[in-house]
Amino acid sequence: MQPPNYIIRDATSSDIPKCVAIDHSYSTDIVWQMNSFNDDGVWQISFRSGRLPRSIEVQRPTFALRLQQSLAPEQCFLIATDQEDASTVLGYMIMHVDGVYRTATIYDLVVDRPLRQTGIATRLLRIARQWAQERDIQRILAEVRTKNYPAIQFFQKNGLSFCGFNDQYLPAQDIAVFFGQTLR
Repeated sequence: MQPPNYIIRDATSSDIPKCVAIDHSYSTDIVWQMNSFNDDGVWQISFRSGRLPRSIEVQRPTFALRLQQSLAPEQCFLIATDQEDASTVLGYMIMHVDGVYRTATIYDLVVDRPLRQTGIATRLLRIARQWAQERDIQRILAEVRTKNYPAIQFFQKNGLSFCGFNDQYLPAQDIAVFFGQTLR
């Protein structure tokens, strides 16, 4: 599907309900599985992609409070809107900055389901990289659930590499994996 003509702009508070209304769900038949092994104090952790017996539909939570906090001027909250109807939000991205470590973490990169794989997410990521470089951010990170194989593929395709995990980071015992890229 070809996306409508769209523009990317900074978000405003009136965009938050429209962002929450976007279809955040996704389906996958592949997940990242974590294996851990402790042999006499030596830990070995590995991840491998595993095919599920059938495709699952995942309803991804949306946090309006996190969107509201992302409106702060030191954070990055970008919106893709229809060029002809600026009230129609096609997708959005939020990235929070840690000024001490000069890193920025992408928490949400969402495109409305019918418009996925049309280049909107790639353009949002490219503009977020430019935004970060203009603020002397040295590294971007992306937080992804191990169940979100489409997002894992997206970030790897766009130059981010696996750089860590936290098995107690997300609710419902979901494991968060992190992908990162150094900006030059």
